[in-house]
Amino acid sequence: MNAQRVEVQVPGTTSNLGPGFDCLGVALGARNIFTLERAETAATEPMIADAARVFFGKAQVTAFPFHWSITGDVPRSRGLGSSVTVRLGLLQGLNELCGLPLNRHEIFALCAGLEGHPDNAAPAVYGGFTVARGVGRVARFEVDEALKFVLLIPNFETETAAARKVMPQTLTVADAVLSLGNACALTAAFASRDYDALRGAFTDRIHQPYRTPLIPFLPEVIAAAEKTGALGGFLSGSGSTIAAVTLEQPEAVAEAMLRASGLPGCDIRIVSADNEGARTLRMDGRPSP
Repeated sequence: MNAQRVEVQVPGTTSNLGPGFDCLGVALGARNIFTLERAETAATEPMIADAARVFFGKAQVTAFPFHWSITGDVPRSRGLGSSVTVRLGLLQGLNELCGLPLNRHEIFALCAGLEGHPDNAAPAVYGGFTVARGVGRVARFEVDEALKFVLLIPNFETETAAARKVMPQTLTVADAVLSLGNACALTAAFASRDYDALRGAFTDRIHQPYRTPLIPFLPEVIAAAEKTGALGGFLSGSGSTIAAVTLEQPEAVAEAMLRASGLPGCDIRIVSADNEGARTLRMDGRPSP
């Protein structure tokens, strides 16, 4: 008998980490739960329809109608991978309902293709800190619980497409070299768990300087976090969330970031990394083994 209903937990993500544009990402301890259920009629929207079409085509199984819903604490269009929680939740849910015709990497490749870039899809699928080279290969590393991500979430959205339009088509060699060096330093620090080496490595000249007009308080918030002891800060994805990384005094870092933003409507969250990635919680109302 085919499964009728499934619940999938998908972590939110922070991507780019400054200089690691479209390559680096971390799964976060802020999560959405995607519920999928077979139905007589379909209730869907373009993002869901596209993901379902891609899944059924790749899996070579007969399409069926379904209903879906999503709950959790990953806000929409804030640079925390909300679209991945929808797409990946659907892909993994359909895969479960169809008897697992696709493996984990195939699910990742489909999700990254739908997203247009792999930096959020990789950590959401695999958990931890990830380095994604397109959809071909992903390097993954566990992240210690002690490393805290302080998230300043403004009360306004930033659309990825709009944030990409403000970026330049060319870079100087000096800007490219600085960003490449820092992206390599970030990767080495996460791989070795030498988190003190993260200090100073979040500086970017690929996208953040050009997106700052969309989040004008970005430099002040990062400076305030670092002054309070954070290892560094960066624009999470394309924003509007600003993330800081710290090994000490996360509450004080959060307060300093909030003051520097000048926005009373901001939400502040302190989370660790999620090292597990997307996982199935329940099938047919029963806990998944």
